[in-house]
Amino acid sequence: MARIGITGHARLVGETTELVYGAVVAALRPYAGSKLHGITCLCDGADQIFARAVVDSEGALQVVLPAADYRDNIIDRDDFDHFLSKAIQVATMPFRYSNRQAFRAASEELLRRSDVLFAVWDGEPSRQLGDTADVVAVARDLGVPVVVVWPAGAQRL
Repeated sequence: MARIGITGHARLVGETTELVYGAVVAALRPYAGSKLHGITCLCDGADQIFARAVVDSEGALQVVLPAADYRDNIIDRDDFDHFLSKAIQVATMPFRYSNRQAFRAASEELLRRSDVLFAVWDGEPSRQLGDTADVVAVARDLGVPVVVVWPAGAQRL
């Protein structure tokens, strides 16, 4: 079984969503099928793009929610609800409210469950605790291999 986690930017602009989707599908191709388990927090942007790619690749989704109120902070709740309904397993971290500590804890749990981490990342440093570069650094410290997915032409806010 291939257990692949995701971290990445939430605010992607222009055609970046489709560029990232194509790049993630290509990166998942060697793992596609019933042995693929994608692990995500279902954040807007990269996480939901990854969830779509996993489902389209006939893989299974595992979801790690940062806090009990997490859904309230999601912009695209329809996609969030759709992918959450597809999950074979959902875990919620023991935080009542979404905050930087909850995001970091959820990412650490995601990394514990992952054999490899896909990072939809432009290579820039994190702006806040639990942002993409922060999660990549933790993954590397834990020895989790990181595959950076940032196709030519991709942009974020």
